[in-house]
Amino acid sequence: MGLDTYAVFGDPKDILLSISGMHHLPELLPLAVRKLGRDSQIALVRLWLLKPPTPTDCERCLLANECRDRSRCLQLAASYGNSRTEPSEHWTGTEGDFRRMPLGVRKVGHIAASGQPIRINLSSGSDWILRPDWIEREGIVAFQGMPLRYRDETLGVLGIFSRVPIGPSCDQWLMMISDQLAAAIANAQSVDEIENLRHRLEQENEYLREEVGEVSFGELVGSSAPLQTIVRQIDLVAPTDSSVLVLGESGTGKELIAREVHRRSARCGRPLIKVNCAAIPRELYESEFFGHRKGSFTGALRDRAGRFELADGGTLFLDEVGEIPLDLQSKLLRVLQEGELERVGEEQTRRVDVRIIAATNRDLRDEAGKGRFRQDLYYRLSVFPIELAPLRMRSEDIPLLAEHFLQMISRKLGRKPFRLTLANVQQLQRYHWPGNIRELQHVLERAAIVSLDGKLRFDLSGLESVGGAVAAAPASFTKDQAIMTEAEMVELQIANIRRALKQAGGKIYGKAGAAELLGIKPTTLASRMRTLKIDRH
Repeated sequence: MGLDTYAVFGDPKDILLSISGMHHLPELLPLAVRKLGRDSQIALVRLWLLKPPTPTDCERCLLANECRDRSRCLQLAASYGNSRTEPSEHWTGTEGDFRRMPLGVRKVGHIAASGQPIRINLSSGSDWILRPDWIEREGIVAFQGMPLRYRDETLGVLGIFSRVPIGPSCDQWLMMISDQLAAAIANAQSVDEIENLRHRLEQENEYLREEVGEVSFGELVGSSAPLQTIVRQIDLVAPTDSSVLVLGESGTGKELIAREVHRRSARCGRPLIKVNCAAIPRELYESEFFGHRKGSFTGALRDRAGRFELADGGTLFLDEVGEIPLDLQSKLLRVLQEGELERVGEEQTRRVDVRIIAATNRDLRDEAGKGRFRQDLYYRLSVFPIELAPLRMRSEDIPLLAEHFLQMISRKLGRKPFRLTLANVQQLQRYHWPGNIRELQHVLERAAIVSLDGKLRFDLSGLESVGGAVAAAPASFTKDQAIMTEAEMVELQIANIRRALKQAGGKIYGKAGAAELLGIKPTTLASRMRTLKIDRH
């Protein structure tokens, strides 16, 4: 008896109702093949879906040599069968020899490429038979392959191997089944995609909530020559996908530079994900970078995407990159080179498209030369280095930075805007700022908190002159004499700069210039002259 009576398929209504009620592929696909293949007269039901393969898939595919286009192929998604020789065996595995089928190759690939069904009588032999011994051993006489099409797009192929002939009168019934299954698959794919996007958005939001309040300042502030150089460098490298290595002392604003590079790049619509490499416990590096599968180690209570996956399509900022243990750097290098990773405890290869910005206050070139940092990783990260000048080399930016921070602080404290006096500015510019911009922000906030009368008083107990800009006291001035006032110190500084200018003949830059005599950078001297209103001659 053929399948004209549909007896071996069971109740068609039951099949259609079952698959229409499933909204997730991991539930829908196994149910569909199990419903269609539950009768022993059906030897095997298989379902392939069109997906982009990974390079690893292509390397292991038995039909790779016949594949003309490796952008998409049929991948076995569900299988269910009834073995004649082993009745308890149901062939549910999806990792067999035919787990990948190129488009246009063999019967399944031909169905996907043409969008047309194929019915084959296997009892008389066929060119389509790849395993004649299996066909004979299992008593298979017919194959019916149906394209799974939805809105003029082929999603995959449904294949049925039968031990009884499949009659032409089944065409309409099988077409109805395949159309309903295709619609269910399309809906499930949409639901799964929405779920994945929602889950990823939740992870990104969770990450961003952790980041709130950690930014030292929200934009580039200043007009000094070193800052203008950095701005030009950012403008050059931001539109590219090249790796950037930001160098500088702690507190100079390396994370801000990373944010500016990302903001001015084509990736600005995707997230900038930060990893503080110095704060990650050694045993959690792989999980933090690459993610993990539930149960892969103690404490892995759920599947978790790593920072690389969260940054897919965007930028990953590796802060304090020099702190990554040497034996783990090779794994990071592989991901940077191949654009592929596997979560901890998972064999699935995932592709990521991530731009890397790294930052460190260590001399990585020297570290690499001494064997404490991989040279190949160093060269991979330092395609475009940006070096930040410390705040003591940018004293002309201090007034602008201070005003910017004070506006933020006044809003934070709910107080009226604070005003900087000339004496305030000069006091801030004389300090050495070993903690750089971060220290400046904290000094200003502390002063704002205690300045209830609106007047700012800075606690700079470690006050020191910058590079000798303030001249030493004259020999006639001894420790027993009266302490000089702030105004007297300013007058002393003005007089010292004028003496240097006079001796240099008004020359600021170059050898024997006033800046060299004072032991400071020419740009710093020029800024102080503007602040103190000192003419060159």
